[in-house]
Amino acid sequence: MRSKLSLHTIILLTIPPMLWSANAIVGRLIYHDIPPVTLNFLRWLCAFAILLPFAYPIFRANSSLWRDAKQYAYLGLLGIGLYNALQYAALQSSGPINVTLVASGMPVWMMLVGLLFFGAKIRSQQIVGAALSIIGVLFVLSRGKLEHLLGLHLVAGDLLMIAATIAWSFYSWLLADQNRFQELRPRWTFFLMAQISFGLLWSGLFTVGELTLIQYQIVWSWKLIAAIIFVAIGPALIAFRCWGAGVQQAGPNIAGFFVNLTPLFTTVLSAAILGELPDWYHGVAFALIVAGIIISSQQRTISTAPRDATST
Repeated sequence: MRSKLSLHTIILLTIPPMLWSANAIVGRLIYHDIPPVTLNFLRWLCAFAILLPFAYPIFRANSSLWRDAKQYAYLGLLGIGLYNALQYAALQSSGPINVTLVASGMPVWMMLVGLLFFGAKIRSQQIVGAALSIIGVLFVLSRGKLEHLLGLHLVAGDLLMIAATIAWSFYSWLLADQNRFQELRPRWTFFLMAQISFGLLWSGLFTVGELTLIQYQIVWSWKLIAAIIFVAIGPALIAFRCWGAGVQQAGPNIAGFFVNLTPLFTTVLSAAILGELPDWYHGVAFALIVAGIIISSQQRTISTAPRDATST
């Protein structure tokens, strides 16, 4: 059997980390100007407006959007309503490099969620790859010194990013279920619009709660408007499209390792834009993360879909 990681799949799964690294940088640049949950809502509202001319037929009365509303509500909550809102909130107290490195625990959460909730098997290559990735994350959080690791205290942003990673793991496994969303899935604009529509309801509700609980005035500027448009087109529409297609081809367990490319891109952008130059321990951590990706992707084709799903 041949590997599921064709060149096309590798490209699909590499594009999202590139865009998500830029998302973390932009979120850090404007975190003083707009509260995180509100930013997430406006981002997806902009994406909705961009996609509407291409996907408006899904709102017709006979669309499967309404028949499968419960399933799209789950996707909208996990992928649209929670993941990036938690990431933007994490950036309030943690830097882009640390946030994306904490998210490098994605392979572990992806495997655990698959095993416990979707009946997926875990292969030895995945365990080795995940172990290397986690060692890389711990290495950078400890700054390369054991005493730092023993005295390590996660800041609020790091904990929020862990929660975001778990939400994304559930989202990815739902995407991989071949028995769901059969009618809209072939038209990616329809499929993504269905998720955004329900996601806007969730994020809108969360935004009302945020603006009610905190005193925060949005500082409007051309910089903020440009940032919202960018995160709506790149890290939202393009990244979600590529991720969904990549997960369908490779499965969530393998795709999860590509999230670990995000810190690589984030470090480069941080150095160029924020002046946050990487240290030597970042290089060691990145080497471990890349090794984890290589080892995990060398496995042969396995069944990563849920028990009741048909193979691709």
